Amino acid sequence: QAQLVESGGGLVQAGGSLRLSCVASVRTFANYFMAWFRQAPGKERELVAIISSGGSTNYGDSVKGRFTISRDHAKKTVYLQMDSLKPEDTAVYSCAAASLYTFHGENYDYWGQGTQVTVSS
Repeated sequence: QAQLVESGGGLVQAGGSLRLSCVASVRTFANYFMAWFRQAPGKERELVAIISSGGSTNYGDSVKGRFTISRDHAKKTVYLQMDSLKPEDTAVYSCAAASLYTFHGENYDYWGQGTQVTVSS
């Protein structure tokens, strides 16, 4: 059974930066599209960013130009560099793995437990 473990969340002031990491214990990391989702209290889960095995990326409109997703195949790790953070970025961030390219969370095969990111104003 695959396992995803996130780290790197915390409290940061508006305008600051954080880097999230997600280590994937999967048989063949390269077989998976990797994504970051977030969910704030009272709001629906939304896609933050997705990256293919070859490194192609796509981002949610609210984070374009501020967040960067990347992956390291040797370490079986996906990262989310978050810059110019805003209070509205406050949410639980979860990484997920899917065998197909999809923006829809219900199509993802594996999920991490989530890490809290809080941005103070």
